[in-house]
Amino acid sequence: MRRTHAGMQQPLLRRLRPLAYALVAVVALILLLTWGALQTQVILAGFLNGESVWAKAQKQAVIDLDDYASTGDAVHLQGFHTNYSILIADRWARDAIAAGNFDQKEVEDSFARGDVIPVAIPGMVFMFEHFSSLPYMKEANVAWRSVDGSLEELNQIADRLQHDYAKGTPPPADIRAVRARISALNRYIEPRAKLFSLQIANGAVWLGQVLFFAVLGVAALASLLWLRMAGRILSSIRGTEERYSLLFDSAADAIFIADEATGRILDVNQRAASWIGCTRAELLGIDLGSLFAEGSPQSGVGSLRMPEGGTLPVETQSSLVVWGDRRVCQAIVRDISERVAIEQERRIAAEALASIAEGVIIADADRRVTTANEAHTRLTGIPAEALRHTRFDATRTLPDGRPLPQIIWDDVAEGANWVGEVESRRSDGTTYPEMLSISAIRDGMGRPQHYVAVFTDVTARKADRQRLQHLATHDPLTGLVTRSEFERLCSEAITRATHSRGAIAVMFVDLDAFKVVNDSYSHAIGDTLLVRVADRIRAQLARKDVAGRIGGDEFTILLPDLRSREEASEVAQALLGALARPFDLGDYEIFLSASIGIAGFPLDGGDPVTLIANADAAMYTAKSEERNALRFYTPKMHADARRRLQLAADLRQALVRNEFHLVYQPSVELRTGRIVAVEALIRWKHPDRGNVTPDEFIPIAESLGLIRLIDRWVLETACAQVCRWDEAHLPPIRIAVNVSAGSLGHPDFVAGISAVLTSTGLPAKRLLLEITESAILHLGEDTQRTMLALHGLGIGVAIDDFGTGYSSLAYLKLPSVKFLKIDRSFITGLPNSSNDAAITEAMVAIARSLDLNTIAEGIETEGQHEFLLRAGCAEGQGFLYSRPLPTEEIERLLAPNAKQPAKKLTLVPPKRA
Repeated sequence: MRRTHAGMQQPLLRRLRPLAYALVAVVALILLLTWGALQTQVILAGFLNGESVWAKAQKQAVIDLDDYASTGDAVHLQGFHTNYSILIADRWARDAIAAGNFDQKEVEDSFARGDVIPVAIPGMVFMFEHFSSLPYMKEANVAWRSVDGSLEELNQIADRLQHDYAKGTPPPADIRAVRARISALNRYIEPRAKLFSLQIANGAVWLGQVLFFAVLGVAALASLLWLRMAGRILSSIRGTEERYSLLFDSAADAIFIADEATGRILDVNQRAASWIGCTRAELLGIDLGSLFAEGSPQSGVGSLRMPEGGTLPVETQSSLVVWGDRRVCQAIVRDISERVAIEQERRIAAEALASIAEGVIIADADRRVTTANEAHTRLTGIPAEALRHTRFDATRTLPDGRPLPQIIWDDVAEGANWVGEVESRRSDGTTYPEMLSISAIRDGMGRPQHYVAVFTDVTARKADRQRLQHLATHDPLTGLVTRSEFERLCSEAITRATHSRGAIAVMFVDLDAFKVVNDSYSHAIGDTLLVRVADRIRAQLARKDVAGRIGGDEFTILLPDLRSREEASEVAQALLGALARPFDLGDYEIFLSASIGIAGFPLDGGDPVTLIANADAAMYTAKSEERNALRFYTPKMHADARRRLQLAADLRQALVRNEFHLVYQPSVELRTGRIVAVEALIRWKHPDRGNVTPDEFIPIAESLGLIRLIDRWVLETACAQVCRWDEAHLPPIRIAVNVSAGSLGHPDFVAGISAVLTSTGLPAKRLLLEITESAILHLGEDTQRTMLALHGLGIGVAIDDFGTGYSSLAYLKLPSVKFLKIDRSFITGLPNSSNDAAITEAMVAIARSLDLNTIAEGIETEGQHEFLLRAGCAEGQGFLYSRPLPTEEIERLLAPNAKQPAKKLTLVPPKRA
């Protein structure tokens, strides 16, 4: 930065110096007058404040004295003395000043006791001493002194009243006289006090006007003199200023003049203001450095901030100028945007090869390498120096190993851009897949002057594509193929079998009771189990066989290149045996079985969809008939499957169409033969198929989620029927209703039963819910809560089919359990089967010890009846007594005048074959 001494500034400073001195004198004079006016205003404020305090004290003194005269309350006397002391203090100070010989300190203290503003007291003393004859001041003093005698008389009245009240309460007449005198004195004082206040206020206004016009006149005179002096001086330097401004503003570069110490802008030319986008006045006082986005006013190259957030590249030349005693920085800023743009383009071109992520090779017309970027070295390990002057296609071949054909170069020479996958060789001899793009740079004649090759390593991309393709065709949990991939492979196998006149087989595998595993353990355990099942399926298959997973626990297996479908039987049997072995899952050992259906081409279908559907139908037959078994497809199975689908569709409308009805099977007391209960059993009369058995439609209702609606309908209908029997004055009996696992596990189960009992009016003790052991097992941890809720309602529960499930004796201790139903499988062999007899007697004994009643199902002979009676069984059901009957028949049996058979065991004649 250059330093320049400006000698021409010295005369200018000398010419302007008198003007500056005169300006200082004018400002000092105005400040002095302003200070004097301010002090006078303070004194006036003190006068007004003192007058206000005096007037308030005078009024309050009269009020307090009048109150004291009427009440004798010492508080009012104290208030009078307090306010009177203020009046006396102001009067003493006034009289002391008027006397001319006074102590300044004592007078100021007296005014302070009168609550005058302390800062105004010295001025007030001065005004009273020297200017008491000013307009309004004299009149105010006269009004003030005129009330001195009246105030003194008020004080004397106060003393007399104090003396009189000290001896007792004065007579009312005296008090009235005193108060009248106080009122008269107040009437005398009040107008003079107001006159005093008015004169003080008028005096303050008058004095303020005098001060204002005095200050204004002196300031105007001083300013006029200074302006005349300034006009003469400035007119002499105006010519020089105009010449300087012309040169300053016509410069092609931006010029900034800033204070060296603060960096604040003192002046700028028009060019600088236009670049920044604001006026010259707006730039004055701004920090010059803040205008630079990069660099500084002292640096050589930087960038200047432009309007709307842009920047302008500039080059700055700065010099330090000594202007009198002040040093300023003169910065000349030049626009170099065109030069920077050219350099930027050159730098971008130079850095493009080094920064691009893809490998880039530039070769001459003979395809010999001239330049390679760092990405090429990183991908291949070959330095650019070692590659130079070699043909870049020497290290690249087509994916099959052939060299790049000449047709590629011919197409590129004609203007095309070739893109394809090649195999590229690294420095260590290994190869990797590469996506290569080749284009040409032409000369003025259109001939290839250089070749540009851009390439990318696609190893990871190809691996990702293969991985995505595997995910699209394979189950993510088990790794088996998906349904779509299975159908594709099956279609290919059918094509091969057609050409070779062979056969294929499709097996449909479904795990038995897998849902119980999921519900009893967790879905995580279920997923682990499915993975183990898939492993065992793969272990039983040959390399050419295909296994797929098409559903939750449903698997398909393709056995290609067979002579007949029956060859699949051996694989299916081995698979059943493998899946029947226990699965060790750490903390759990799980036993499973599977049902397998087999369909073959060409016998059972000619396309994958048909084969899978037919194998599914065969699997359903195996699951329905036996489980842990296999079945080959027959056309009848498909008809059965269609019938089940149609039955499911009809079942959705059965409730709406009122196609269900109830029959009731009596439960008799074995000792007396009396009907004590009936069990409500649902029947479905299909409009086209006739009667559909519960064993056929109940499983479908459970799978469709309709079982809760059916259970609710049965409960409402049965309870309402019992109430109608009660209204007909038939003997009161218990009604038993079967409850499915789906209904029992629903959160609103207990609330629903309570609502039915409320709506029908049936007593809770007359309702018995028959629940199987499997349903209780399905309920899980909520068993205790549900049973407690039923017990709280007074509803009894019977454990149905006891002995055929898990037979947990813990169920018998549950709240609300009142009955134990012995399954018919144990009754059939009585009384001849010793095993059935022992089991039945044991169950009856257990029930008796737990204070439970027993009900035997399926009693068909009198021998069974007699055995159960001797064993201690309380109730029984079966064809020996009655088949399930419609409502009318039950009413006939329950009617009091019904004709009863003589033999107790034939209360209802059994229907024997």
